[in-house]
Amino acid sequence: MRFGHFFAPMLLEEYSSAFDNPDFLYEIKFDGIRALIHVGPKFLKVFSRHGKDITKLYPELKNIQKLVSQNMIFDGEIVTFKNGLPDFLTLQKRSNISNLSRIDYFSKYFPVCFMAFDCLYQAKDLTKLPLLERKSILNKIKDSDYFIKAQYVLNDGIKLFKKTKEVGLEGIVAKKISSTYQTSTRSENWIKIKNFCDEEFYVGGFIKNKIKVSLLLGEYHNNHFLYVGKVSISKNSSFYKILIKQVKRKTTPFDNYQDNLAVYLTPKLKCEVTYLHRTNTNNLRQPVLKKIINKGDI
Repeated sequence: MRFGHFFAPMLLEEYSSAFDNPDFLYEIKFDGIRALIHVGPKFLKVFSRHGKDITKLYPELKNIQKLVSQNMIFDGEIVTFKNGLPDFLTLQKRSNISNLSRIDYFSKYFPVCFMAFDCLYQAKDLTKLPLLERKSILNKIKDSDYFIKAQYVLNDGIKLFKKTKEVGLEGIVAKKISSTYQTSTRSENWIKIKNFCDEEFYVGGFIKNKIKVSLLLGEYHNNHFLYVGKVSISKNSSFYKILIKQVKRKTTPFDNYQDNLAVYLTPKLKCEVTYLHRTNTNNLRQPVLKKIINKGDI
């Protein structure tokens, strides 16, 4: 590991349910962008998990330089908050801006915060230390408006998971307290457990290309049929065979969505979808088709 140079971060396995284990600590999983920050009193470089230098996108993170007296590397999430909860939609908009004046505007009116959950370097490589030792080093850094240390609990993984579900957070992460930091490795020493929802939706159409088909999902609300997002399926799936037999229509059945590439259907075909949560525009985050509820007009 070299300060100022990219290395791939440690990755997480995924479990479907929370658990309690005295060998693990538990943190809130914030809905943000994973990043590695290399920072010193006169230096700052921010890398995405894939190695892209994203320092210029978040100029407000330069304030972290004031918190350190020597070169350090932190692992964590870049997060934007709205009404006390992570706002991934705004963060996503920020991540796609390239105009410097727009970046400056967003940094002042929609600032990000770096949620630090690990310290990997402090004048020397710390990755061979156990997690709790790295946490103790991290805890010596002061919090600020732009840098917050991720808190953790011991033993109460199930209780913390239930709490995140109640308030609408993404989920939790379980980490083995004795684990070293394994760069570029997906390990069961770090486990994410996400809060997914299951819900039924009607298919109001689809868009297809050479590889996949995107179902256009909708729901009825106050006598309006509203678009909530897309979920992808393979052309080889049994669902696609049912899909192409549905009654087609020339106009969109949605009150809030239209696409010239879409094939529209009378919304009678129903399916169950698993998704993370809804955005502030009511669209589904990370939807996955779970099963068919009925076969529509077949």
